[in-house]
Amino acid sequence: MASQLRPALTIFAALTLVCGVLYPLAVTGIGSAAFNAQAAGSIVEVNGKAVGSSLIGQAFTSPQYFWGRPSATAPMPNNAAGSGGANQGPTNPALIDAVKARIDALHAAETASGVPSGAAIPIDLVTASASGLDPDISVAAARYQAARIAAVRKLSAEQVAALIAAHQQQQWLGFFGEPRVNVLALNLALDRAKPYVKG
Repeated sequence: MASQLRPALTIFAALTLVCGVLYPLAVTGIGSAAFNAQAAGSIVEVNGKAVGSSLIGQAFTSPQYFWGRPSATAPMPNNAAGSGGANQGPTNPALIDAVKARIDALHAAETASGVPSGAAIPIDLVTASASGLDPDISVAAARYQAARIAAVRKLSAEQVAALIAAHQQQQWLGFFGEPRVNVLALNLALDRAKPYVKG
């Protein structure tokens, strides 16, 4: 028994040291050296103050900002500690009601700004993703909201369109994914272009 216990404890200690200490330290060190911003959470700062992460969506609801993709995380939207989707099927009444409520919210914001749209709403503005954390929206979703934002901020349609174009990210390696826009980056650019003054 003792002859078997000693090698087992030796292997256990060695694997604990390699897998539990050395490997994590090596990966963390390489990540921090080669990809410092990503390893630190891709934090976005404005005037030295953290305002979010370029990898985690935020729940913008003011008509002066672009709205991101809805989130079904609990207990609040865009909860990075509880990533996940609603897991509701397309015929689930709760999902249908949620989508209708999101459509109504978009139309209400457009009507309040004086630019009601009859265009079809891009699906990523009314359905949550599997992660619930998407920081990006499709270019179509950004363009759909452009008229509302131009009206509320008293910018020209051309100015808002130019901001969208400037922040458009192309497909990775030319064919992975779809062109997209980071909502936080776009909203920060809006504030730089013309800070919103209520009233």
